[in-house]
Amino acid sequence: MKRGSTLFLKISVIFIGLPVLAICLFLLPQIAGEANAAVKKGSDLAYVVYGILMIMYISAIPFYFALYQSFILLTYIDKNQAFSLNSVRALKKIKNCAITISGLYVVALPLIYILAEVDDAPGLILLGMVFIFAPLVIAVFAAVLQRLLQEAINIKSENDLTV
Repeated sequence: MKRGSTLFLKISVIFIGLPVLAICLFLLPQIAGEANAAVKKGSDLAYVVYGILMIMYISAIPFYFALYQSFILLTYIDKNQAFSLNSVRALKKIKNCAITISGLYVVALPLIYILAEVDDAPGLILLGMVFIFAPLVIAVFAAVLQRLLQEAINIKSENDLTV
């Protein structure tokens, strides 16, 4: 495969990471500042917001690790190593990161429920469910690709032994 044929996908991976970085650097600290002002007023709800913010910051770590692994996977494709154990490992790491992100938001769901009860916003719970199921879809997709790639590698190695 020509080198740079996955350039568009690599650029897309970078642009996927930029909005999350902007949210982590600008929006979440602003929300934390408002929660800090609520603590000074005596509101206990701010601690719920702190818990959600902490989970959002922690979930950024596996998110960026998964983006890094997808960048590495695209590099393997550029080097004609798409059907290698390294690609299978990268897909496994992406799958594990997606499961971790989903698990973190499962932990955050009771906090989101408390916040939705106080604000009388039932749609907030559905939004929290999106943050659970979207990474699960990615995890299932990565698991299927991982298994297919492993099977293709096994078939290739059997064919190499036959010839």
